[in-house]
Amino acid sequence: MKKKVKQLLPVLLLASTLLLTTSSTGSMNWTGNYVPVFMERSELEKSVFFDQEKHALVNPGKIYSKDQFLFINEKYKGIHVIDNSDSRHPEKVGFIVAPGCIDMAVKGNILYLDNAVDLVAIDLTERKVTERIENVFPEPLSPENYKYLDKRPDEKFILVGWNKK
Repeated sequence: MKKKVKQLLPVLLLASTLLLTTSSTGSMNWTGNYVPVFMERSELEKSVFFDQEKHALVNPGKIYSKDQFLFINEKYKGIHVIDNSDSRHPEKVGFIVAPGCIDMAVKGNILYLDNAVDLVAIDLTERKVTERIENVFPEPLSPENYKYLDKRPDEKFILVGWNKK
């Protein structure tokens, strides 16, 4: 009898772990202290551009260095471009507006970033979008790591960020 219990113990532990970690498939309208921000797909596709205006660094995320430039993510908003050739006096060059952006990488002269669920490539020399691949990434999680599970206002809307309540 003890041998059967010992054999069943791993199965029982696995089953109880799965039951405890499985999430509900129903709608969940609680998003913590943040509310989702949506944008129409047609607007999202036109939303990435290089802005020469200086934007304040408010909610910084990842930092990337390439040559004399620093690229600092402003969570869900875009990327600050800073000329750091004189490290004592870094100079803001501009801001790449990209709603839903939380990550980036640079290879050669191309900056790759997420524009909510899309992957976008920007030529840094020409300062323009050269390619977009739709629906590559999952929707951005809230800053508290909640996934939006409620029904969308409309299927043409994409979740691009989160605002504090």
